[in-house]
Amino acid sequence: MNLQVVQICITLTSSNLADYTTLNMNGSQQAAVEVRIKWQSADASHTEDYYFDKLNFWRDILPGNLSMTLPDSAGEWLKDDFAAGELVPSWSRENLHTVKRKSLRLERRHGPPVELHSGRFYPRTFAAGTAGIFDGDMHPMRVLGMEGDSVLLDLNHPVARYPLGVAARILEHRGHAEEHGGRCNDIVTDVLDGGVGLQAAMTDGHSGLLDGTKLERLDEREDGLFYSEPRLVQHLDSSAIARVGGIYRRFLQPGMRVLDFMSSWVSHLPDDLDGVDVTGLGMNVAELEQNPRLSRHLVHDANLDPQLPFGDHAFDAVICTASAEYLVHPVEVFGELARITKPGGHVVMTFSDRWFPTKAIGLWSELHPFERVGLVLDYFRESGRYHNHATHSSRGYPRPGDDKYADQRVTADPVFAVWAERT
Repeated sequence: MNLQVVQICITLTSSNLADYTTLNMNGSQQAAVEVRIKWQSADASHTEDYYFDKLNFWRDILPGNLSMTLPDSAGEWLKDDFAAGELVPSWSRENLHTVKRKSLRLERRHGPPVELHSGRFYPRTFAAGTAGIFDGDMHPMRVLGMEGDSVLLDLNHPVARYPLGVAARILEHRGHAEEHGGRCNDIVTDVLDGGVGLQAAMTDGHSGLLDGTKLERLDEREDGLFYSEPRLVQHLDSSAIARVGGIYRRFLQPGMRVLDFMSSWVSHLPDDLDGVDVTGLGMNVAELEQNPRLSRHLVHDANLDPQLPFGDHAFDAVICTASAEYLVHPVEVFGELARITKPGGHVVMTFSDRWFPTKAIGLWSELHPFERVGLVLDYFRESGRYHNHATHSSRGYPRPGDDKYADQRVTADPVFAVWAERT
C-alpha cells in the first residue's frame, strides 16, 4: 500500500519521474529540513534557503540523490547538481509569444491600468486567453520587449536557462506522524515557484527595472521631518535578525572599520562579533545614541545630499539593513559607497517585506520581492564600481513564539540580501 501511494505522489508532482523518489518508503517520519538552491546568472551568483518545518519522509519528495540518501544525522548536508531544464521545464522558443497590447488584461478595479515595462514580470493571468494561458494563472511571465501595439512575452520559468545545485539537511527530527492521506509536496518546486529567478537580468544584461523608475514617494517632505522623532521599532523579527547577522558575519572580522549605512538604534550585527569599529550614519541622533554597537555616529540625509561625508577608502565594509527602499538617488549613493570602501571590501544590503510605505520609492511596493532583489542588483551594476555580485534569500523559517505577529504569521520575516565586492 505504501509503495502504491508513493508512486501516485510522484506522478502528481514531478515532470521528470525518473529523477524523483521518496525520502523514506518504510515509514512516516517527519523532520525539520533546510533546502538550499544555488545558481549562477549572467553576472551574479544566487543562493536560496528555504525551511520546511515538517517534511514528511513518506509523502514529500526531493530530486535525484537527495531522496534516498539524505543523512539521518542532523546538520549534515547532501548535495546534487542538475542541468538546466531538469527541475523545471526546459527553456523553449515556443514559450515566447508576441501579443497585442489591447489583448492584455491591464485594467484594475481601482486605479489606472497596469503599466508595462520591458524586463518586468507580471502574472500570466494578464494574458489569459492567449498562448494557452488560463484565467487566474499567477505564474510569472516576462515582458521582453514592446514595439507599437505588440508585446513580446516570455512564459519560460525564470530559472529555465540555469543549472541548479540543490542541497538539503535535517535540522531536527520530528518523530512519527499518523498518515491518513494528504497532499504530496514537490519540495524543490515549492521553493522555485516562490519567485526565484525574478532577480536575474535578461540575457542582454538589461533588467528594465531602472527604466522609468518611480522614485517618487507618497510623502515627499524632507526626510529630516519624518525622522525628527525617534522611531525605536523593528522591521524584522528575532529570527530574521539572527539570519541578517549571519550574513554580515561572512564579511566582517575583528579590527575592521565598518559603516552602518542608514543606521538606527540597532545595527543587527552578531552578538558575539567583537572588535569591529562601527560608524553609524543615520537620520535621528537619539536613535544613533541608543545603538550600543556604534563607535561613533553622524547624522546625514543621503537623499538630500548623496555625497557621503567620508574620505576615499575609509571603510573595510559597508552594511545596510532594511533601508535600500528609501533611496531616491540610488545609483549615485552606491557610487559613493564604492568610493568610501577599500578595494576588495564588500557592500552588503539586506531587507525584508516590511518598511515605512510613505517613504519608500513608489516602485518598491509594485515589485515582487525577488524583483526588489534585482533592483538592488541594478544599483550595484549601474554604479559601475563593483564585481562579484551575489544575492541570498532565506524564507519559510518559523516565527518566534514571542513575536508580536506570532498570532498572525506562522513564518518568520523573509530575508533578502544583495552584496558585491568593490573593484
